[in-house]
Amino acid sequence: MAASPSTARAINDRLALRLLQQEGPLTAGQLKQLTGLSRPTVADLVERLTAAGLVTVVGESRAQRRGPNARLYGIVARLAHLAALDVRTEGVSVLVSDLLGGVLAEASVPIGGETGTGPAVEQSVALVERAAKEAGAASLHTVGIGAPGLIDPVTGELRDSQGLPEWHRRLVAALQERLPAHVIVENETNLAALVEQREGVARDRDTFVLLWLGHGAGAAVVLDGALRRGASGGTGEIGFLPVPGTSGLPSATDCEGGFHSLASSAAVTELAARCGLSAEAEGDEPTAAAVVRLAVARVTGDDGTGTGRGPGRDGAERFLDTLAERLAVGAASVAAVLDPGCVVLGGEIGQAGGEVLAGRVGRRLARMTPLATEVRATALGGGAVLRGALLIARDGAQDELFAPR
Repeated sequence: MAASPSTARAINDRLALRLLQQEGPLTAGQLKQLTGLSRPTVADLVERLTAAGLVTVVGESRAQRRGPNARLYGIVARLAHLAALDVRTEGVSVLVSDLLGGVLAEASVPIGGETGTGPAVEQSVALVERAAKEAGAASLHTVGIGAPGLIDPVTGELRDSQGLPEWHRRLVAALQERLPAHVIVENETNLAALVEQREGVARDRDTFVLLWLGHGAGAAVVLDGALRRGASGGTGEIGFLPVPGTSGLPSATDCEGGFHSLASSAAVTELAARCGLSAEAEGDEPTAAAVVRLAVARVTGDDGTGTGRGPGRDGAERFLDTLAERLAVGAASVAAVLDPGCVVLGGEIGQAGGEVLAGRVGRRLARMTPLATEVRATALGGGAVLRGALLIARDGAQDELFAPR
């Protein structure tokens, strides 16, 4: 059956808006070419979207001939303000953006382990309110939150998890109460995978696994283009994976003895010390990221000595080889079950290791599994969580605002 006129208009409008999201400002002529619609149909939809306040003229094309088609149309960025939060055990980072993701304000606050639940929540909410004020936002339409722990796949709420502070869960509830905004919560590693899929090193992959290497170890699974969360939201809790090389086995309440004992920042830093390596972390990054970065510099000769062979290179080689063996164990376990074809080393440690570490993991992985699995290094680091939180906030807001009226 042919679509009714109103349904056809709604479909065409959504198509045009999607193109303006993806491509940026376009002329009516470019919309005609990309949509395959007739010139009168494009003119009608541009008029409708402009009258609805969704689209406006943002400039003119560089075409020599001037006319109606030379005007550039773009989505009205100020239609809504969004906030993105990266919630860690040691603090909160926030950014506020317009509807298109243009960052208007950024801020962060450290929260010590001795801070009580109430004060921690109040500091975090106040941080969001200050950032919104700095951005000139009278209100926030949607807030995206990235946090460690499990997200209930039914309710979308952050579940109570062992080892994580109570203020995490209380913060989500407080934001929902204090702000007239839609709040979306997602696991931090899943958000990082979303960014890798859309903007990072996995743009060409429908199926891959992100191995998150930061303060802790985690994973995110993308199969056939879709993020997989599991029956309880626990897909990717690789820190609990039993692996050889640890002193025991993990338990239901403690990941010590699992892959966490090999790949967490504390475990990697301890390994580095045994190899004679130490380094000071930058800002809030894990100490292990600084050590990995130093080791890579020493083995590549990029440590500033100008000799092509940094001092302590033998220790750096041993450290990177051992770390690669550890990471390959986790990657091989994932490959045996999921056959993702690609593993991305993410987080601050994955970024610090770059292609040097990814190459070593890949070579060892090839000897451990018959399944061809490419290993890639992220270029996003810890900032991927905040970027991912912004993506889900933007998607949520645009889905609502661009819905057919």
